[in-house]
Amino acid sequence: MPLHSRMSPRSLARILAATLLLTALPGWPTEDADDPESTGEPQPEVTAPQTPESTDGLPPQPAANDKHDAETEPTEPNATAETTEAKPLRLLGAEVPPATATRLAWSPNQHFEGVYSSTAVLVVNGAEPGPTLCLTAALHGDELNGIETVRRVMYNLEPDSLKGAVIGVPIVNLQGFHRGSRYLTDRRDLNRHFPGDPDGSSASRIAHSFFHEIVAHCNAIVDLHTGSFYRTNLPQLRADLSNPKVVKLTKGFGSTVVLHSDGAKGTLRRAAVNAGIPTVTLEAGAPMVLDELSVSHSVKGIHTLLNQLEMVNKFRLWGDPEPVYYNSTWQRATSGGIIFSKVKLGQFVRQGELLGTVTNPITNVRTEIRSAHNGRILGMALNQVVQPGFAAYHIGIQAPEEQISAPEEVTAELPSATSGEEPAISEEGAAEETAAAQGKDQPVGTGSDEPTDTVTENGEPAGQEAADKREAPPGDAGNVGNDGERPEVANPESDDE
Repeated sequence: MPLHSRMSPRSLARILAATLLLTALPGWPTEDADDPESTGEPQPEVTAPQTPESTDGLPPQPAANDKHDAETEPTEPNATAETTEAKPLRLLGAEVPPATATRLAWSPNQHFEGVYSSTAVLVVNGAEPGPTLCLTAALHGDELNGIETVRRVMYNLEPDSLKGAVIGVPIVNLQGFHRGSRYLTDRRDLNRHFPGDPDGSSASRIAHSFFHEIVAHCNAIVDLHTGSFYRTNLPQLRADLSNPKVVKLTKGFGSTVVLHSDGAKGTLRRAAVNAGIPTVTLEAGAPMVLDELSVSHSVKGIHTLLNQLEMVNKFRLWGDPEPVYYNSTWQRATSGGIIFSKVKLGQFVRQGELLGTVTNPITNVRTEIRSAHNGRILGMALNQVVQPGFAAYHIGIQAPEEQISAPEEVTAELPSATSGEEPAISEEGAAEETAAAQGKDQPVGTGSDEPTDTVTENGEPAGQEAADKREAPPGDAGNVGNDGERPEVANPESDDE
């Protein structure tokens, strides 16, 4: 059939040539063929990416617009993934990648011999972002339950499913641990010198190093302790219940007794709370022995806390909450001799109930210790020989609900120390740190408000009475250290914590 057209033969030939060219080039994008701006002839910028067929059998690359569309489609999901990705944990000069478990070492860089044995620091950095929980144990070298608790918790964490990070220091006071002693080699209590002083006593320098190199990187802390001087403690939390974030921590431990206390001055717990890091002390068992029940309770409590902080996905429901004790008091032996208890740890007692007896081994005279309050036995002396006035039974008095602050969430925000600045310390904490830097003895805190006798949590007199009791041990009269301070006395009634 003849073709009727108003086009000239030359124009028609050009159109046919362009059509043949389009069908001959496989890399040509079809959308450009429909482009209203196209002149009908191939443009240089369009034909540039078109290459001959690949000799290795691979398909030809898509055109520029196709490639652009393919890259821009997943951009939004990738950006979202980056914002929820866990970051490396920087600690002690090392960088721990996400989903990694490792062991680091901390050393305060000072010792009598000039060399200090490094203390192991266990780190598990999770695959997902979240808060950093720190576990510290053996600030007193003779307290063994916390060491085993940290080991069990840290080596049962799964980095791939953990949200956030857990830092565990099983033995903070390595000096005391090697000697089986509560104290450092200079007979000072490390847990009375926080946040420390880089120019102070040996204990203050060690405390300063630990506080700024490890504690400042924590969002929350559990400090593990036991009873002291042949006393044992019911598993319990010591916590400042006026602090909402601390209250939140206490509610994460399941069936664990809580005792209100802001902590003695110089304790790690009090210094950390003053720096804005919610901290609790977990007391369980007695010194120098490993108690399976105390360790198991502590491990279960920390696992429950990890679940409450949404750091692990395993759902844990652990019984009903235990009562909160806002006040506590110590019942003392009125005479010296051999003490035998008539009550058990955790037992509820009523006013006037017989707690134990003290018998003089020479005269056979027996005296009774009776409870002055209704309450619960939170701590007690093991059967032993005691001196008159020995703090034998720690009785908790339940708190009214209105005395406890409302809980507040624990977040992954770090104190300013991790950015190279000093940690922010409250006005009260600043005053305590200034006093420590000036070399002043810190009075032992009252711990709990006992209505008839001003004592600490573990029966030690507070204020001037405590100062009067501080004497050099026999044979050390006039023995003053190089820093102008007398060595601390191993007081048999000092605080557990």
